[in-house]
Amino acid sequence: MNSMVRKEERKANKHVASYLVIGGIVIGLMMIFGILMLLQQGGVFDVGPALFYQFLTIHGTGMVGAAALAAAAIMYYFLRQYVDLTPEIFVTNLWLFLVGVVMVIIGVFSFEYASAWTFLYPLPALSAGAWGTLGAILYLGGMLVLGTGFVLFYIDAGRAIIKKYGSLGKGLGWDILSGKRPVDKAPPKAVIASTMVIIVNTTALIAGTVVIIMNMIHVVNPAFTFDPLLAKNLTYAFGHIFANAIIYMGVIAVYEILPRYAKRKWGVSKAFLVAWNMSTFFTLLIYTHHLLMDPSMPKWALIMAQILSYSNGLPVLVITAYGALMLVYKSGIKWDLASGLAFLSMLGWTLGVVPAIVDATIVVNHVMHNTKWVPGHFHMYMGLGAVVMLFAFMYFLAKEDSGIKENWLDKFGLTCYTISFLGISGSFLVSGAISTPRRWATHIPDWMGPAVFGGVSGVLALLASTIFIFHFTRYMALRNKMGSESYEKKLA
Repeated sequence: MNSMVRKEERKANKHVASYLVIGGIVIGLMMIFGILMLLQQGGVFDVGPALFYQFLTIHGTGMVGAAALAAAAIMYYFLRQYVDLTPEIFVTNLWLFLVGVVMVIIGVFSFEYASAWTFLYPLPALSAGAWGTLGAILYLGGMLVLGTGFVLFYIDAGRAIIKKYGSLGKGLGWDILSGKRPVDKAPPKAVIASTMVIIVNTTALIAGTVVIIMNMIHVVNPAFTFDPLLAKNLTYAFGHIFANAIIYMGVIAVYEILPRYAKRKWGVSKAFLVAWNMSTFFTLLIYTHHLLMDPSMPKWALIMAQILSYSNGLPVLVITAYGALMLVYKSGIKWDLASGLAFLSMLGWTLGVVPAIVDATIVVNHVMHNTKWVPGHFHMYMGLGAVVMLFAFMYFLAKEDSGIKENWLDKFGLTCYTISFLGISGSFLVSGAISTPRRWATHIPDWMGPAVFGGVSGVLALLASTIFIFHFTRYMALRNKMGSESYEKKLA
């Protein structure tokens, strides 16, 4: 490999590392807001309802945004090994993310905007005096800037896949499934997963752009109105799909890391292609299970929501989790933090889907959806699934790019993180089971115990996350000091 190519590889890895360290730090900060909210609900202290809902808004928005940013780094790192991506677009997305984050922070904390991430119309304009026009415009505008960066990233990735494989359909293996090409000519797993994410997230971001712009116009000119049910559909189509896609970007790390450690090939099969095609279709539609309590929704849409929500969690998850088990079974795999976290993420994903499927049942949803059962499933799915994939990739990249060694503290972090997130998720699920409402700033005494337990568990999760992020910042410092010497030797 010539020196020019090595230089470009090092530069690309530096950008990937920047994504990860920024995403990791923001995730850690969002954990702090989550802990404060739980301790507020547990009666440990009182920050007041106004500040609680600001915390709620920044926590949900920031956690999903930061996780999506770090997951995009995973997708970029592995996808560029198969197609020709544009580094300038990747960097532009990062800068737009930072600009958007600053706008959101100013809107929330300087102008007290607190509608939660859902910003359901007409709430941004009707705050009962809690916030003004400028706060709403800053928050919504920041979301728009964030979305613009991700749209550019996905368009560029889609362009690269189309250039290499001919179409997004071929990126999903349609020509393989139709029998036009043999399965051994199928695209790599990273390409298949990336194609799915490009399709669903571009759709989600278009929906989000439409509803955000309409909300901004309404905030400035209240005479401009639009259908609230349409607004709610667009909002959840945006938010649910975008949050869901984080794990589909993150799982690329599992597909790439575990085979290297197990020293086995994890090939693409027709069943794998069918599963990813099914999830591409289902993910676009299952946001409707958030609308099961809306009597004005068409009955057919609600039935579809239940059926597809049951169906969506199974194809990719089953084939991935089963494939991971078979891959490591009797492989003599050498476990470290990268492989251990990647394997743990399969457990978190699997466990997190179960309460989600329960909640998607209409008769259960009518009772449970507005309780803490929903954040229980989401924290398990994200915290013990998607975010663990991000930390796994951090350890993988640090080892690949610098050879930095793990120590006992990192292993302690793995144990601490696993136990603590089971505690956080479990506290939410228990709260939901006893009908504790979600998004309430104060709780009656009967509801406080699980909230306090969740807050204490959150402190342990923050400690473990800090250990992971500290390891990665050590890698970055070492890399800058040594010029990524071990990586240079590997490429030479």
